[in-house]
Amino acid sequence: MSSISDTRESAGVPDSVRQLLTDRIRDVADYPKPGVMFKDITPLLADAEAFAVLTDALAEIARERGATKIVGLEARGFILAAPAAVRAGVGFVPVRKAGKLPGATLAQSYELEYGSAEIEVHAEDLAEGDRVLVIDDVLATGGTAEASLQLIRRAGAQVAGVAILMELGFLDGRGRMAPALAGAPLDCLVTV
Repeated sequence: MSSISDTRESAGVPDSVRQLLTDRIRDVADYPKPGVMFKDITPLLADAEAFAVLTDALAEIARERGATKIVGLEARGFILAAPAAVRAGVGFVPVRKAGKLPGATLAQSYELEYGSAEIEVHAEDLAEGDRVLVIDDVLATGGTAEASLQLIRRAGAQVAGVAILMELGFLDGRGRMAPALAGAPLDCLVTV
């Protein structure tokens, strides 16, 4: 289904794991508009074995990076990050779209192709001394992940890294994120 590029993916993830994940990602032509080839991860999530393998791989990255918390990006990042946090034995922190969290929040704006958006995190959920791994399903242009790294640092926490199920390499989100990563690792399990 997908084209895998070995040079951009996370070291230490066996080829058999990459292949299992890739085999469970479905291409949907002309969605959400004509000319777009959408990469649908719902078949992967529906397969208990593949979802468990994915969860284990993300939890292992969290352990390797010394993460004390895992941030999941709204909305599909929640699906991947929460079980990985449980497996890794660390806390889970949701980063949400603006206006979705009650209480005091830290906010970060970022630019989209046509306009801007804002994400938020509860101010008390991240603290100095936390080592935070960001998990999301797809790295496209990198704007949301980049903004989350800025939020984490503003909260006083350290960025342990970013772990992504699937990188859309042709959009170069990796390049956009490089300055915000500031040397923190970016692990992508599958690249298309």
